[in-house]
Amino acid sequence: MARIAVIGAGMGAMAAAARLAVAGHRVTVYERSQTYGGSLGRHADEGFAFDTGPGLLHLPAVYRDLFVKTGKEPLERCVTLAQVDPASRHVFADGTAVSLPNASRAGTVAALDAALGGGAGTKWGAFLDRARDAWDRSRRPLLEEPLRPDWQVLARDPYPAEERRRLLRPARRAGTVAEIGAWELADPRLAALLDGYALGYGLDPLRAPASAALLPYMEETFGSWYVMGGMRALARAVYERCLARKVEFAFGAEVARVVEKDGRAAGVELADGTVAEADRVVLGARPRPDLVPGQELWDEGDVTVQPRAGGAGAAGRFVVLLALRGGRPADAVHRTVVHPADGAAERAAVFGGRTAAHPTVTVLRPDDPSTRPDAAHEAVTLTATVAPHGPVDWTDEALRARYADTLIDAAGAAVPGLRERVLHTWVRTPVETAADTGAEGGAVPAPALAGAGGGFLHAANRTRLPGLLLAGGWSHPGGGLAHAGMSGALVAGTVVEGDGFRGSQ
Repeated sequence: MARIAVIGAGMGAMAAAARLAVAGHRVTVYERSQTYGGSLGRHADEGFAFDTGPGLLHLPAVYRDLFVKTGKEPLERCVTLAQVDPASRHVFADGTAVSLPNASRAGTVAALDAALGGGAGTKWGAFLDRARDAWDRSRRPLLEEPLRPDWQVLARDPYPAEERRRLLRPARRAGTVAEIGAWELADPRLAALLDGYALGYGLDPLRAPASAALLPYMEETFGSWYVMGGMRALARAVYERCLARKVEFAFGAEVARVVEKDGRAAGVELADGTVAEADRVVLGARPRPDLVPGQELWDEGDVTVQPRAGGAGAAGRFVVLLALRGGRPADAVHRTVVHPADGAAERAAVFGGRTAAHPTVTVLRPDDPSTRPDAAHEAVTLTATVAPHGPVDWTDEALRARYADTLIDAAGAAVPGLRERVLHTWVRTPVETAADTGAEGGAVPAPALAGAGGGFLHAANRTRLPGLLLAGGWSHPGGGLAHAGMSGALVAGTVVEGDGFRGSQ
């Protein structure tokens, strides 16, 4: 039985902790804040409650597997999962709108054809066929296996883009999300739909490789789920599973550095000078250069780490929490995405370190009594992808108020009469994200993607310091709730099975 110190109580870290404890290891989690869950926070005030991080769960199989492998009670006995249908409604700048069913390929194609015309559904369906091919080609090495020493196999884009013939010029294939939208989807509304998926994960459609097609493919194939009581209920269930497996938690315990002894990780030193010895250390937070003084944990000879993984240039989230008078209509859609007329201007602003005049706004209206004081009120969350704190000063109260108004104006296309119904408004920016998670600038890590020469991969779970492993969204296979859970499984498998571990079967 080994002593294992886990730094951070985010979802990837707790997923690793629970699995390691079941394998017989003595696990202690050190968390700088006073609670667990990382980005899965909850804001409650005036009888209203809101998720402050992800609002929906995709690929629930990741957490079903965690609960199966760590105890007798399955996930659905610990939380109530509600399938969201329609999965999303999209409102475009020209006034057209379409509701996409949950996990129904045929239904999505039919809905797009009916709403947008011109064979839009058929084009989207053909795109999803190519995305499925990319999924089949890259799923195991990208998501289910530790990052291999020959990670360069993921440097090639698995998306089988259509060849675009041009008069008197060489044929080309789409290499980015934006090029897929322009060349393969053609309809600007379909392009906006695809761009919205990328932006939702903090990716720049102009730079993100075509393999980002996996993101809408995963959502539209495996469905979207809401956890009753909010996503915080999922964090609580994982925390309680850790406690049931005898994982110990130390809250308010900030780790200053990883202790090294005889060339390997040997414990952690806390900010107060306390040293806790361990046989292995799992880092479930954003890696810091000073965490292991004098050690280079990885370099580009091991794995290319995209620039945003370090915080600079990464995207954050601007969130407006609205307490509304008036009940939620029975026909309200859980998730609506309002697309702006000029997506290019939004991209240039967000990834150029400015605020977008007209952002893509996601509106969440959960049908959950726990979010409101009574049936005569409603809790609504608005979210936009924004530049992190630093390039934009998100402590500026006037800016925060103006940008909240911008989101409320846009969300009126999803919630008629929204502004007149507002009782209370709470605003969260990358500044609050940084305070909650410790991420530089409030950056939110995106999922790892194949292609682009490996520039959208994340640091491997193994580091160059023996005994130190990485879990969570800042490591392979990247950000997102499902991906964080996968990283926990990969770290636990590496510890339990050793260097021969090759991922889940």
